[in-house]
Amino acid sequence: MTGPDELTPRARSADHVQSLERGLAVIRAFDAEHRELGLSDVARITGLSRAAARRFLLTLVSLGYVHQVDGRFSLRPRVLELGYAYLSGLSLPEVAQPHMEALVAAVNESSSVSVLDDLEIVYVARVPTRRIMSITLAVGTRLPAFATSMGRVLLAELAEAELEERLARIEFRPLTAYTVKDAGSLREILARVRADGYAAVDQELEEGLRSLAVPIRDPSGVAAAALNVSVHATRGTMAGLRRDVLPLARRAARAIEDDLGSGQSRGPRLRN
Repeated sequence: MTGPDELTPRARSADHVQSLERGLAVIRAFDAEHRELGLSDVARITGLSRAAARRFLLTLVSLGYVHQVDGRFSLRPRVLELGYAYLSGLSLPEVAQPHMEALVAAVNESSSVSVLDDLEIVYVARVPTRRIMSITLAVGTRLPAFATSMGRVLLAELAEAELEERLARIEFRPLTAYTVKDAGSLREILARVRADGYAAVDQELEEGLRSLAVPIRDPSGVAAAALNVSVHATRGTMAGLRRDVLPLARRAARAIEDDLGSGQSRGPRLRN
């Protein structure tokens, strides 16, 4: 893991505030798998010294963003304020919700909407039916884009130079036995996604999980987000996803796009 002291050339500009970068790194050290951390844990994850990690943690405690009990630290709900301005400025979650609910009712499987943040996707809306993953998915959850259907839809939309720059930075970890193994293989997959207009992933993120995703385009035609449907492998085949779910997912995405373009929600439309 690259620590905050290992700054990129862009980060070393005169306008770069290193202390802010380090403070944000401390906040990002906490995630679904690390809800509670000790001082040594934070120092190791961020690459900071223990003394620096302690200063940042105690500052965050005093500001109300971090909770401290018996030498253990965890995020407090106030940290949500940091992302609220961005999420509240988006009409997407509110507009997407009724269409996602209609889609979930039609297919009886969970649906999510996410946006791309560098090498990860971030969930901005979700309508679950049942838990089918070992991790808990919620708004704000981050997953590696390369191994997810929504991530591949959004990566496929990048300009060639930007895509190549990101491919060079992806750590192709074997999340399952089926996970794509290298940039060359992913590049070929993304070319098919670009041609087909959707992505389907079979147990690459987690064994037993299959998913299919389509883009949600803003009024200018740019894929601003992706919508997916996830199923457990025992309840759905890849062929079934393409045959039965893909048309409904595309229709839901078009309905969301129409409402985003008009600036208002006109309710779910999953019928011709």
